[in-house]
Order: sequence, then C-alpha cells, then structure tokens
Amino acid sequence: MAQVRVRFAPSPTGFFHIGSARTALFNWLYARHTGGKFILRVEDTDQARNSEEFLQLIYNSLTWLGMDWDEGPNPNGVGERGDFGPYRQSQRADIYQHYLQKLLASGRAYEKDGAVWFKLLGERYQTFDEHRKKEVEKVKSAPVVIDDQIRGRVERMEDEDFVIFRSDGNPVFHFVNVVDDITMQITHIIRGEDHLSNTSKHVRLYEGFGVVPPVFAHIPLILKSPEMGQGKMSKRDKGALIEEYQQRHFLPEALVNYLALLGWNAGDNREKMLIADIIQLFDLPGVNQSNAKFDGKKLAHMNMQYLLEQPAEHFLAQARGYFQSLATGAAALADETYFREIMLLAQPKIKGLEELAAYTVYFWSDDFPIDAKVKEKVMAKGDPRARLAELIAALPTLDFTADAAIEAGIKSLAESKGLGFGDYQAVARLAVTGTNAGPSITSIFRVLGRARIQSRLEKLAAPGA
Repeated sequence: MAQVRVRFAPSPTGFFHIGSARTALFNWLYARHTGGKFILRVEDTDQARNSEEFLQLIYNSLTWLGMDWDEGPNPNGVGERGDFGPYRQSQRADIYQHYLQKLLASGRAYEKDGAVWFKLLGERYQTFDEHRKKEVEKVKSAPVVIDDQIRGRVERMEDEDFVIFRSDGNPVFHFVNVVDDITMQITHIIRGEDHLSNTSKHVRLYEGFGVVPPVFAHIPLILKSPEMGQGKMSKRDKGALIEEYQQRHFLPEALVNYLALLGWNAGDNREKMLIADIIQLFDLPGVNQSNAKFDGKKLAHMNMQYLLEQPAEHFLAQARGYFQSLATGAAALADETYFREIMLLAQPKIKGLEELAAYTVYFWSDDFPIDAKVKEKVMAKGDPRARLAELIAALPTLDFTADAAIEAGIKSLAESKGLGFGDYQAVARLAVTGTNAGPSITSIFRVLGRARIQSRLEKLAAPGA
C-alpha cells in the first residue's frame, strides 16, 4: 500500500473548536499509526472572515496538544515545509485555474449566468421542482456509492449540475477541496460526519478529473452534554474551545487522551492511556458510528488522574508556572522549600492547576477569606471556643516535627478532656484555613508552623470574632 497521507484543513475564521481538534487528532493518530504523513492545509479563501490571529491560534493549539505536522505552513507562519505546497488556499489560485481549464477542455464544465458549473454525465430531463417552484434540469445517473471506512456503504444521489466557480471568479469549497487533495496526493480523508453530504459531489469531481477518489472515513459528531442541551456542540458552548483549556492550565496530554476517546475506543474499555499506546492501537475500524457526547466532568476527572500521576518535580514546575502566570501574589515568589511542601499537599486533592490559587490561598497570607456558612455550622456545634482555648494552651508542648507527632498531641489533649480528635479538628481547620476542606489538619499545622497557627487560633477565639 502507498504511504498514507492525511490532512487537516481548518479555516482561520474563529476560535479553535474541540471538534476541530478531535478531527485533527484522528488524522494525526492515523498518520502516526501507519507511518504516514500528516499535512496541515489552511482553507483561508474567506477574505471577509479570515484572521492571521486565528491562524496563529490554530498553530499554537496544535503545537500545545503535541500534534506536529509533517507538511504545511511553519508554526511561526514564516515559510512552509513539504513538496506539495503552497499549503494555504489563498496562494493556490493558479493551480485552481489550471484544473478548471482541464474540466472546461474535457467538456465536464461550462459557463452559465457568469458562473462555472460542473457537468454530470447522463440523460437530461426537465421536471418541476416543488420546493423552488420552477422547472429544473435533472440528470439520470446511478447513485454515488461511498465505501466509508466508518459509516460502511453509503449511497447518495447527485442529479443536478453544480457550481464550481462563482460569478465573482472565486472557486467554491467542493472544487478547491478536491483539487487540493489530488495535488497533495491525499490517500485518506478523515473528517466529520457532517461532510458526508458533500462527498457525492467530491466523488463526481474526482471522476471528472479521471482520478480515483481517496479512502473516506467520516467520524461521528460531538454532541453537547445533557446539561448543555441538545444537538451538536458549537463554539458558543461552555468547554468547546481549546484555548479555554490552555488558559485553565489543563494538561495537554489529558485533553488529548480524552479527545481520542470521543468516538473511538481501544476495544478493552481502557480510558487513561499513554499517547504511544493510543498511536499503536488507533485504527479506523475502532471508530464508532454513533455520535459522541462531550462530558466536562469526565474530562476534569481525566485531568485530575494525570495530575495525580505527575512526577513531583514536573508538577512543581507546572505549578510554579501557573502562579507566575497570575502575575500577582506571594506564591509566585515563595521560597522553594515552602512552595514544594504546599504543592505536594495540593497535588492529590485538586482536579486542575486552575484550582491551586483558591485551594492554597491561606498558605500565602494571613488575610484569607472565611466561608460564612462553614463558620456558622462549626461555631454552632458543641463548645468550639473552649476547644480553641484548649488548643492554644497546648500549642507550646505540641511536637511540630511531623504530622504523626501533631496528631498524637491533639489526640492526647482530646483524651484528657474526654473528647475525640474530631472535636478539635473542625474548629482548628476553620481558624487556620477559613473553610472545611483541604489537606489534613496536621499537615497544615506542620507547614504553617507554631507561631502562625497560634495567631490564627487566637484570632478566631477573640471576643466578637
């Protein structure tokens, strides 16, 4: 079999959608699985909506996700790589004219009403079109048969000539799409199911050029999660844009893993997978026909799994970068030892780096928020002020060298009062963190240190606090 050549052909007319990223990923995975080539081709003929900013966003997003391309524009937008360019449609006008002349010369295209039309082969007849309320010319021809690698055998009817060049002289999508795939020697077209309706026109165009069509594989759509409503996920839906996950400091490998499972499975119910394993196992027969449903909670859980398994030094570097990106706060300037202590307490508890600021806020400043509802609940149970006074009195003798030593000291205090560890834990946590969740209270005591703990306990124990 000839070397596999697949392409991803985005239009730089808006933000980078998660559906586009999944289409790019399936093409990239298939190229890497087969030892083929992954081509990036830019469909930038919409002069009114194109933006170099959006194009750079596509480059950046693909690079962030780890999807390197073998041919196409360079990531910095300067020059290109590959032998089949230009890779931007706006620079391929001469090529389109050359292929248009081929069709005109062979009689498979003709001019009408200022536009150029593709001529279907077959017996022609007139019929009244109820929808358009006029007589139209139809063509008797056999159905177009598409042996789709995912959808199976699909038959579609093309029974009217169609425009390939508009009256303004610009080629339409169908024409440039086919010409680009021919000239770039694309062997497999992997794209969204919503393009299946275009494929019969494309097959007829391939036939018009005397070229055998590539292999088609139409992947399932990504639907909204139930809480978002019905239908296909759009750019307006929450969680639909790749840059959102970059801004929220998701791990790209977690997002790639999740995207791979939107419409494909390895056949053994595995979910968390190394990218090398996904490449090894990915193939078109494993892609589902049924549409995939986006699940933001499942993606967040996947990201948390990846965070939990990050080597400490890798996680610390990412956490430091996250705090530095905020450009404010003591965390970005914290001592390495203190920063490390706090981050390793947070790593098993958070779902994403974006949660770090709120989760660790009380480690950086004594001026931290107090959850009013938590305070009301804690201060209404038992005698919390008495427990605070007892903790303050015991602090000078508590051993702060280890979590176990702090726990033993508080338990000893509780036993001497005929109480349990929990009677002290809730009010102590409220005093030193302002909330009722987080790392173990003994770890918080140890990291903050005796002096800061005493100050916070005394502040909550003060009259009127």
